[in-house]
Amino acid sequence: MNRIKTAFIITSIYLVLIITRCGIYSFSGSTIPSHIKTINVPLFEDKTAEFGIDQQLTDAIIDGITKDNTLKISGPRGVDSVLKGIIVDVREQAGQYDQQERASDYRIFITVRVTFEDIKKRKTLWEEEFSEWGRYEGVNRDDGIKEAVEKLKEVIINRLVSGW
Repeated sequence: MNRIKTAFIITSIYLVLIITRCGIYSFSGSTIPSHIKTINVPLFEDKTAEFGIDQQLTDAIIDGITKDNTLKISGPRGVDSVLKGIIVDVREQAGQYDQQERASDYRIFITVRVTFEDIKKRKTLWEEEFSEWGRYEGVNRDDGIKEAVEKLKEVIINRLVSGW
């Protein structure tokens, strides 16, 4: 009987130490401050010669935020936060070569600088540069752009809501 009491006391002390040292931990995974409930995503700026990637990427990110449902998309007035982006580079390179040393597929790389701002507290929460690529064959580069945009959407949404 004494052994059970001793084990109970030691376990209780151990749990109290863990709770007091670590505090209360939230398993939501979100790094978004609790006062931020809404977000505005203006059209990403495009510093490249490409046409339409800015709209595709902005639309994809808005769609991703909407599906994630952590934040509510809102207009620029009265919003809690803003996610801004600048497409800084779009480049292509050959992926694989065939036996005649001709490129059989290509990769298109899109690099974007993204800033997440807390409007209420007037501070930048994070600013990062992301680069992703998409693969395409022949002259159908839209497939590569679409794949790169989808990958960028995923990493940006993950950074936004989880910070991992």
